[in-house]
Amino acid sequence: MAGAVQEGAAGGRAASPAMLEEALGVGVPAEGDPRVVALGGGHGLYASLSALRRVTSRLTAVVTVADDGGSSGRLRRELGVLPPGDLRMALAALCGDDDWGKTWSRVVQHRFRSEGELHGHAVGNLLIVALWELLDDPVAGLDWVGRLLGAHGRVLPMASVPLDIEAEVELDGRVTVVRGQVACALTPGNVQAISLVPADPPACPQAVSAVGEADWVVFGPGSWFTSVLPHLKVPRLAEALHTTGARRLVTLNLAAQPGETDGFSAGKHLQVLREHAPDLAIDVVLADHRVVVGERDELEKAADALGARLVLADVAASDGSPRHDARRLASVLDEIFHGKR
Repeated sequence: MAGAVQEGAAGGRAASPAMLEEALGVGVPAEGDPRVVALGGGHGLYASLSALRRVTSRLTAVVTVADDGGSSGRLRRELGVLPPGDLRMALAALCGDDDWGKTWSRVVQHRFRSEGELHGHAVGNLLIVALWELLDDPVAGLDWVGRLLGAHGRVLPMASVPLDIEAEVELDGRVTVVRGQVACALTPGNVQAISLVPADPPACPQAVSAVGEADWVVFGPGSWFTSVLPHLKVPRLAEALHTTGARRLVTLNLAAQPGETDGFSAGKHLQVLREHAPDLAIDVVLADHRVVVGERDELEKAADALGARLVLADVAASDGSPRHDARRLASVLDEIFHGKR
């Protein structure tokens, strides 16, 4: 957004980030904090951001825009907009732990329950799309929502247009192509590789800039084929991820995802990452020590093939569910970022 205020094509008014921060009381990022870019979508990125917002005030989420199911899919098909759901979840994850943050996080995540057309729509999805229509600028709209929520960071789409994911799936010795994020996530068989439609989508310029200026780039956790790897298929964003001076960290999932990574070991996740981006160097691979029991040697070899050192830590929720504990993960990431682990 250039200048203090500009007219949107739809007649709205877009304010600069500085104006919004002043109006809503958002503080200036601390100079000593690392500049971190987190990549992903859905619940995995939510977990990552919930931890990272406790570590740094210089945080940017770069979010996949290929969702074609639920409320997001309906809005995408009806209005031709970017699917807002993963962007909404990222914004909710960046809300603070005070009453303001907790309340707004609940509001934007709230889904209507009815017998009519509003059933299943998330409030935050409608709010985001309304601002997009008023401002005619997806990034400006997300910035407005972020400042309303008091978000501890910025949320950006990875591409400027809605995307579809195509997956090559092997089942009983036969390879077929499945299209759509929901279909790819739920398909029986083994996903071999993914591609995007369109194949050469325009990257969000602000996302490319954020990656280039970052100190750390964080991949995962999340749905490997539909949330993590798609970022490496957007050409300009992939180039930035390969050439950035930032250090790169992969946070591994706590469990395989049914229908997408069934039977995958932790090391297999890294092998797939290397197959999709063979020239991408990784500095650190972070995994929960309980997840790698019996497969540590395989994981160390897979990490070494990426040029990474392996960090094992206690980052899972204490209830035994396959969820990352935000505070435990934050503590370990903080130590890694500051060279203490």
